[in-house]
Amino acid sequence: MRAAAALLVLLAAALAGCGGRSTHGTATLWVTRDRGTHVLLVTSVPAGETAMQALSRAVKLKTRYGGRYVQAIDGTGGSLSARRDWFYFVNGIAPDRGAAEVRLRPGDVEWWDYRAWGSADEVPVVVGAFPEPFLHGGRPAVVIGSGPVARRLALVVHGRVAASAAKDANVLRIVPGSGFTARKDGGRVVFTLGAVDAARLAADTALARFRYEGLP
Repeated sequence: MRAAAALLVLLAAALAGCGGRSTHGTATLWVTRDRGTHVLLVTSVPAGETAMQALSRAVKLKTRYGGRYVQAIDGTGGSLSARRDWFYFVNGIAPDRGAAEVRLRPGDVEWWDYRAWGSADEVPVVVGAFPEPFLHGGRPAVVIGSGPVARRLALVVHGRVAASAAKDANVLRIVPGSGFTARKDGGRVVFTLGAVDAARLAADTALARFRYEGLP
């Protein structure tokens, strides 16, 4: 009995040393170009790996700076003269760390997009992984709106309908008109969705897929 108890203690310590991170399940990998206009790859990858490890499983990958920076995917490389490069999101949010440091959880969406860049091209969050980051963003989800469409979208994002949201909540705000945009507000995200498009999105949540903003 003592030997069994000691073995359990050692196993618990080993898990704690690994951060207790589960490696079961899968995440999703997308590779696109030109702000999601052209979809090059959609596949499943193991959860528990880093974003870089998962990417290297599915594509021919060329890296720089000791494997911390993606230079080329399947032969398409970044170019300083052409001002084009690979950018990535996890659950629709541009991480503040390199892909070799971000570890995927079950259900995460890892998205690499090859696009032009410039001084005004910073994109901290996009709508294209919806209903992420509401499902795996680590924050409560609140839909600000009313009526059956708002209630339907609250079910989609695993949140609630309310007239306002606390500062720690990710927000899906329904407003008059059309359009679908995303922005960062401190540590949370705020999605703004026009009522016309809200009804369309509630009927088909895949409409936003691969898009930086808006619906087709």
